[in-house]
Amino acid sequence: MSLDIINVEKRYLNRASGTTINALNGVSIKVEVGQTLGIVGESGCGKSLTALAIMGLLPDRATVSGSIALNGTELTQLSDEALCTLRGARMAMIFQEPMTALNPLHPIWKQIAEPLQLHQGMDLVAAKARALELLERVQLPRARERLDNYPHQLSGGQRQRVMISIALACQPDILIADEPTTALDVTVQKEVLALIRQLVAEDGMGLLLISHDLGLMRDQVERVMVMYGGAVVESAPTKALFGMRAHPYSQGLFAARPQLGLKRGTRLQTIAGKVPEIFNWPRGCAFADRCAYVQDNCRLALPQLELVSDTAHAIDDKDADKPRRVDKHWVRCPEWQQLEASA
Repeated sequence: MSLDIINVEKRYLNRASGTTINALNGVSIKVEVGQTLGIVGESGCGKSLTALAIMGLLPDRATVSGSIALNGTELTQLSDEALCTLRGARMAMIFQEPMTALNPLHPIWKQIAEPLQLHQGMDLVAAKARALELLERVQLPRARERLDNYPHQLSGGQRQRVMISIALACQPDILIADEPTTALDVTVQKEVLALIRQLVAEDGMGLLLISHDLGLMRDQVERVMVMYGGAVVESAPTKALFGMRAHPYSQGLFAARPQLGLKRGTRLQTIAGKVPEIFNWPRGCAFADRCAYVQDNCRLALPQLELVSDTAHAIDDKDADKPRRVDKHWVRCPEWQQLEASA
């Protein structure tokens, strides 16, 4: 199993002005079976747009170029009907806000049973029994009693467990989790994330996790991509990125993290300026107006990805003779070598 995204661009037609808005700019991603990948960045940087492009959940006025392939099947060439046979079956998504993603008019068991009936041909009795198994698997308290509950009768953490049950119902190859712990308290966040990690490991799925939380990325994924202005500005193994950031935006994100031991009243570092509006993204590097290291050529065209480092290691650490995988650290900044000392 693999999800291969190569040089994807996503454009919207602005009907008011007749102009085209470039929402994603040359995004490339690869997730293989059992791998976990995280995407971080400020709101408006293109993280959720990337997930929606993968799922084919785009408005009519949006167009996608480049390649999005799941197990060798080119998704951008499929009809809506063909995509529907894959969504929920081979790729699934945990949406950011379960209260709006769940249907308020149906009990939760019917919403879990729907993909089982559509994709696996289960009858209603078998699908309801399987819904109970899934709710128990995601550790929903008193699962049998809650089968006939409606979403509004559940807490935020319970609704998120229902969303996870729906996503895992047909054992997909790829699971996309878009801010799966939004609006949950810290204790419930930890439980939900541990549950997702456990289920992904048990089922051997690929996981694409979207979040603002850098600490979460450090604990949950093997590789991290930093997005800004609809483009991937840095991509590296998690350990490598936390050891050294090569892009000024990545450095700014990490510097802004709260840290234990700071004196009371200490101001946190911030990145000057704000993310540009999607309809006003510059031709070159979108971070140029906020960057202390900007050069004239940064504003002329989007910088190319440059290799910072690569590390080869055995896929199975117990057997060094097995095929080796090369983990590469990429950055989209021509000045990264001058920044290294301040990382």
